[in-house]
Amino acid sequence: MEKIQAEIKQLNSQVQALQEERATLNNNNVESGENDSALAIVEAYRCQATKNPQIAAEFQGIDRAIAFLEKQKHQRQTYLNQSQLFSKSPSQQQEELEAAKKIAQTHAQRINQLAGELATEIKLLKACADELSPMYWQVYYKPLITGLKTISVPHVRSHGEVWRIVNRIV
Repeated sequence: MEKIQAEIKQLNSQVQALQEERATLNNNNVESGENDSALAIVEAYRCQATKNPQIAAEFQGIDRAIAFLEKQKHQRQTYLNQSQLFSKSPSQQQEELEAAKKIAQTHAQRINQLAGELATEIKLLKACADELSPMYWQVYYKPLITGLKTISVPHVRSHGEVWRIVNRIV
């Protein structure tokens, strides 16, 4: 793990050196005045790039090298992060799992609470619809509300260690 951290530091220093080199090359570029328009600045940079293709090629090479080193650094950082996850002791992992499980349990309880409230509201709506439907049919020749027989709400339950979300028909 220390070897990977050393490689990441080395990659960072190489990227920084390349960025400094690019900055010194960039100092030779066109300086913009306050009254220059954006189009004039763009044209000046294009003109300089065509006049001095060697600097343009160096910029391109430096940019490609920086991108490659950044990719290498990202790969090593990802590997380091993954190895740190797996290097945790089983007791640390179990503690983290228990903490996450408590959070999930809180969310599951809230879902069940909201589902109960929603089921009550649906039943009240169904009672209103049952009461109003005959008159609604007489006036408008169509039903007031449809689909109340198959309304369901989510419910979280567990059988041992495995949790399951089911739909309860109201």
